[in-house]
Amino acid sequence: MDQLNAVIDSVNAFVWGPPMLGMLGMTGVLLTLGMAFMPWRKIGYGFRLLFDRSEASGEGEVKPFNALMTALSATVGTGNMAGVATAIALGGPGAIFYMWLIALFGMATKYAEAVCAVTYREVDEAGRYVGGPMYYLRNGVGEFAPELGKWLGLAFAVFGAVAAFGIGNAVQVNSMAAALGDSFSVPNWATGIVVASLVGVVVIGGIRRIGEVAGKLVPAMVVLYIGAALAVILVNIAEVPSAFGLIFTHAFTPAAATGGFAGAAVAAAVRFGVARGVFSNESGLGSAAIAHAAAQTRSPVRQGIIAMLGTFIDTLVVCTMTALVILTSGAWTLSGPDGGGLTGAILTSAGFQGSIAGGQYIVAAALPVFAFTTILGWSYYGERCWQYLFREKSLWIYRGLWVLAALAFANVKVELVWNLSDTLNGLMAIPNLVGLLLLAPMVFKVTRKYFDSQGAD
Repeated sequence: MDQLNAVIDSVNAFVWGPPMLGMLGMTGVLLTLGMAFMPWRKIGYGFRLLFDRSEASGEGEVKPFNALMTALSATVGTGNMAGVATAIALGGPGAIFYMWLIALFGMATKYAEAVCAVTYREVDEAGRYVGGPMYYLRNGVGEFAPELGKWLGLAFAVFGAVAAFGIGNAVQVNSMAAALGDSFSVPNWATGIVVASLVGVVVIGGIRRIGEVAGKLVPAMVVLYIGAALAVILVNIAEVPSAFGLIFTHAFTPAAATGGFAGAAVAAAVRFGVARGVFSNESGLGSAAIAHAAAQTRSPVRQGIIAMLGTFIDTLVVCTMTALVILTSGAWTLSGPDGGGLTGAILTSAGFQGSIAGGQYIVAAALPVFAFTTILGWSYYGERCWQYLFREKSLWIYRGLWVLAALAFANVKVELVWNLSDTLNGLMAIPNLVGLLLLAPMVFKVTRKYFDSQGAD
């Protein structure tokens, strides 16, 4: 297992090397500039659209709010707790700066993904709206480069169907089992059985049931988690300026070893900040576009504006709360039983525990809910990729494998799971980013037309 982990680590060094980081950043920057920073200027407008009841009057399967909640259910998960902690543990406090940076430009990427998804979505054999990168690659890029669009769409569907088992299943149930085992001594196998059973009940109902569950669970869990994080931050309010100082200082200078923290170079801050940021908000992966393609909407632009809120909420709000808990509490310098630094959900838990009584139970309670909703959201993403490859009649096979995977991954070594997920995320992003760059002129055109039209904000 250690040898396999070392091989995957080497692959990640290439997959998440300068070319991929540059492509993610370049795509976000070009889209942001091409829209004259519209995603940053229209955040307030996006929230007004999100709560506009008339927005659900268009064609589609789920309300725009539930489409966003489904996308958020897949993004607001262990990446917001375990992922942020891992970024700090491996890249130092400066990694948070690069999580913010990739999120700011990732809002434009997420917007473009949703616009393309709604524009090029299709109606399947059962009369349901389906879409996502595989469709806008085939139907959009395919308009001027048929063979390229075909192969890019196929590549995304293959990578997406497989990657779902990593980012959307293995990492989530693995982190859930670790949190429940450490705090409540729940055996890993018991966590696997319960999760597999609950997931099986929900995923059988498809996007509508997933959207309904996500629409209720996600807002509640985000508000409760942010409330708990704010309590810790208030307890350590005097350390907040120092925490921001660490983030900005070590974004450009190496972080020296201190306590259990082994130190980190600026290159590590960039690598792990961007990788964990993308893992958390999924901008550039194209996954959220699959959920937004099913939204009831009157305009691709309107759904795109709602979609970009997912990146804002996930990284710039929830991930920031976790980072401040870890840094203001000093937990990032603590040593574990082996003398090394803490990482993952254990580090986040230590941040809460060191500041408020019973704080460790906040993570133990929140992480399973976050992880569970992520498993639901990604089950839908994986299904749509599978459907694209093998048609709808074979979906029962994918659902069965999904439930069995939730049972099995509860007992897998966490380092291997995280590393494998990073690899699959990178492979998934490549065809999507190529497609977004090729379709950018269309996105700019429909965006300008929308905001030039009567009634635009």
